[in-house]
Amino acid sequence: MDYENRNRIFICNPITRDWEQLQQPPDGESPDYSALSFSVNRVSLCYTVAVVKSKQKPGDFQQWDFDIQIYKSQNRLWVSSASEVLVGWRGGDESVICGGILYCLVYSFSGNNQRHGLIMYDLGSNSPADSPMRSIIMVPCPLTCGRLMNLRDKVVMVGGIGRYDRPDIIKGIGIWELCEEQWQEVARMPQKFFQGFGELDDVFASSGMEDLVFIQSYGSPLLLIFDMGDRQWRWSMRCPVSKRFALQLFTGFCFEPRLEIPL
Repeated sequence: MDYENRNRIFICNPITRDWEQLQQPPDGESPDYSALSFSVNRVSLCYTVAVVKSKQKPGDFQQWDFDIQIYKSQNRLWVSSASEVLVGWRGGDESVICGGILYCLVYSFSGNNQRHGLIMYDLGSNSPADSPMRSIIMVPCPLTCGRLMNLRDKVVMVGGIGRYDRPDIIKGIGIWELCEEQWQEVARMPQKFFQGFGELDDVFASSGMEDLVFIQSYGSPLLLIFDMGDRQWRWSMRCPVSKRFALQLFTGFCFEPRLEIPL
């Protein structure tokens, strides 16, 4: 997604280096926040792209337009799946698709404290009455930020743990797995690794693939790895890219290097 123009979305294959730009969603409006996620059917190789858009109502900070738009590669069309006005909540930039369900982090403001919640939406639903806000799963503790990922068809969240007196100040990082709409803690980052980042901002990057979770500061190429299988933490090999100026930012994503031949 082009963050200068969030209606410009590209799909690419890092192995074959093929890419194309998807047609723009029909509404054409630029939201205040948008979350992008996609899934691939490994049998048909068709893919689904979901974009969750949030835009503040003019003159009312408490009301936000919340729209879910779906693109399916087999018919190359966008469909508006859900649209409603949220009161006291807004969408953000985190979502993931797992088992045909779209999961999205939403944010509530109560006084000076920001709370996170998770909503679920069945991508196979054809009923406009199915509200994504019908049920909300609160996060297990105050978070400075949350990152969602699909690891072996499980929803995993990596979050910056905020202080209870100052939820906007990060004091650690935790990993949770969603099990039957309940968060189960998997691990908390040991202090020696947390301190190894130096000055870690309250917002950081994280992604994952298979059993591995990768955590990274936007201001450094340092990359920490957590193995969900053996519950071990380790630093990755030194990144070949070095920081060249103070405000240089680093980000990345995970993909599985596979060659598929459609039958």
